[in-house]
Amino acid sequence: MDRRTFLNNLIQLSAAATAAGAVVAGFAEENKDKPLTLRPPGALPEKEFIKTCIRCGLCVEACKNRENKMIVNGKEIDTLFLAAPGDNAPVGTPFFIPRTGPCFMCDDIPCMYACPTGALTPKECQNDKGEVAIDYAKMGVAAIDPSSCIAFWGLQCTACYRACPELDKAITIEWKQNKRTGKHAYRIPVVHEEYCTGCGMCEMACVTEKPAIKIFPREVFLGKAGDRYVKGWDKKDQQRVKKASTKTTTKTPWSEKNPLQNLNQGVNWNE
Repeated sequence: MDRRTFLNNLIQLSAAATAAGAVVAGFAEENKDKPLTLRPPGALPEKEFIKTCIRCGLCVEACKNRENKMIVNGKEIDTLFLAAPGDNAPVGTPFFIPRTGPCFMCDDIPCMYACPTGALTPKECQNDKGEVAIDYAKMGVAAIDPSSCIAFWGLQCTACYRACPELDKAITIEWKQNKRTGKHAYRIPVVHEEYCTGCGMCEMACVTEKPAIKIFPREVFLGKAGDRYVKGWDKKDQQRVKKASTKTTTKTPWSEKNPLQNLNQGVNWNE
């Protein structure tokens, strides 16, 4: 083998190795947990779901073969899909996009019961009494953008409210005076996260070009008050902090100083 041939082969091998590395790196990136991915009802928390799901697709098949199929403009609406490269979800895992295919809240939850590994489990679809029902699913939570929701403009729209399967629970209408006209009322949609299943029917029904109401995973959108705060009037919330440690502390840069030092920060009393 002459020198030129050797160098050509070496360059080709290097290029092939680089390409292979890029493919492997891309595959690894695609298979990381994606916090904004919406999962079927009964899904474990995202990190646990990724570890438990075997990408069998049985939930997707069960969803396609469900009894309450939805036909819109002569076309059947599919909800669940298995993620492919470029879908911004771990490849082979089930997900749904509410704007084009929300969860239609099947009473028998066929996708969940089709799962052979427990990645979708009834434990994530039950109430405090242990009763399992689709109404207790926590696929996500709806959030409204007041700047683009036309109800906040004063236009009469209740599309999301009327589309919600948890009518008058997950979304309610709040009446407010329209001070701009002095004659009309705002009909403002309000989301109540404790009842919202994250099905996405509201997002699909939204009349704006880009939905003013969107579904987000609960872990991403909802905050957490922690054990330092409690609703004194709510017995259920009191139970939440019943076993909280009395030694709980909040550590911040301000915690290192006493309250008086913080209040007097920047004040020179000698001036």
